Amino acid sequence: MGTSCEIQLFTDDKRLANHLVEIVVADVQRLENLYSRYKPDSLLSKINNVAVKGGSIAVDAETAGLLDYAATCYQQSDGLFDISSGILRKAWRFDTGQLPDQALIQKLLGSVGWHKLRWQAPLLEFPVAGMELDFGGIVKEYAADRAAALCWNAGARHGVINLGGDIKLIGPRPDGGAWQVGIHHPRQKQSLASTLALRSGAVASSGDYERCIMVNGQRYGHILNPKTGWPVRYLASVSVVSDFCVVAGSASTIAMLKEEQGPAWLEQLGLPHLWIDTNGNSGGSLNCHPAT
Repeated sequence: MGTSCEIQLFTDDKRLANHLVEIVVADVQRLENLYSRYKPDSLLSKINNVAVKGGSIAVDAETAGLLDYAATCYQQSDGLFDISSGILRKAWRFDTGQLPDQALIQKLLGSVGWHKLRWQAPLLEFPVAGMELDFGGIVKEYAADRAAALCWNAGARHGVINLGGDIKLIGPRPDGGAWQVGIHHPRQKQSLASTLALRSGAVASSGDYERCIMVNGQRYGHILNPKTGWPVRYLASVSVVSDFCVVAGSASTIAMLKEEQGPAWLEQLGLPHLWIDTNGNSGGSLNCHPAT
């Protein structure tokens, strides 16, 4: 999934542990083969081949569930969480260290907008040619939830799934204690802003520090506003705790996209959270311990 992934399992049965690891790895690879935009034979690539030409395609139940969730996120974020906005990466090349041309951004914005497509399971229709979908903000978190569920259903009661920082717990530590989950500091590399003591649930974070460029002293991160085509500028990072990683991940991203309204939206959402803005101010409802 383009990142480092880790499975920690604690069991007296080594054969069970090895079996669970094989199951989890196979399922994560299955999801990557289905929804990676980098694989030309993936289901997502097939969807996007239809989207670029205009037309319709029938999808399976699992994909329908992901699309339903994407639709919910779009509605609850007032159109800011939009899986059709990934096409903007054609303008934002973070490996070049340069800002994109505004004319290119404007051109790509013409192909952005969940409201421009039609979705009624199982049929996904693209009346406007030139669009593209990207499940990057959903599938990795969904994969973490599935991995933990597969382990739990097979008998594991203690462990951690960590897919590139998207964390889902499989019960408490073997001694019944809490896991210590670190929250990265968005401005201090290799440093933690805080740690969380958790026995269950999931944690996901969004921020402007993973992929970014610095131009004239200004940081431009990879979380792009689908209405302007430009990176968010107010919050540096958001971490959310939820029962499900996919919920924590989308909530943290939506808060980043809401910028100045992000903290108030998180408060209204009611999930434990921590935010840090670009000036170093922080807030939230998480029961955090200062990093040592």
